[in-house]
Amino acid sequence: MNSDQATAAVIDALDGLGLPYMLVGSLASSLHGIPRSTQDADFVVQVSQGQIAALAARLGPQFRLDPQVSFETATGTTRYILKAVGIPYCIELFCLSDDPFDQERFRRRRAWPMLGRQVFVSAPEDVIVVKLRWCKELSRSKDLEDARGVMAVQADHLDWGYIRRWCELHGTRELLETLRGTIPPT
Repeated sequence: MNSDQATAAVIDALDGLGLPYMLVGSLASSLHGIPRSTQDADFVVQVSQGQIAALAARLGPQFRLDPQVSFETATGTTRYILKAVGIPYCIELFCLSDDPFDQERFRRRRAWPMLGRQVFVSAPEDVIVVKLRWCKELSRSKDLEDARGVMAVQADHLDWGYIRRWCELHGTRELLETLRGTIPPT
């Protein structure tokens, strides 16, 4: 199994169980912006603990559910980790939180062609907002570059009012405007 097959297996299992999800993180920013390699796939999921167990059971022995549930400080949510057996790749499942932005971006997710199927993916505006928020909270340069890549590729197709509103609420508006100023006009 490779990373694409592992990601596809999780998507198929989520769909098969009727569990609402959204692909986020570097795979979402790669779809909307400039692709980069990654060692994981991140999903926001609307599930209960029992449904996580059903998901792991459906995936079978090719995946191992980490028994240690963690609290993700950057997102303020519960996180489960599925490790693909035999390859250095994992799937991180972040439970949908009550945070107003988390709820809004989940409502705005859209179906996108990927890996030969329709996959629910975070909207490009929401990828930018999240990446800037993570950059501020975690000081990760890759998040800044991901946000810049989505801005550069999507350019005139973005709802800048929506992005500015959430960045203002998250304290990242200045970072947004600085980063946007580094992108050459199209």
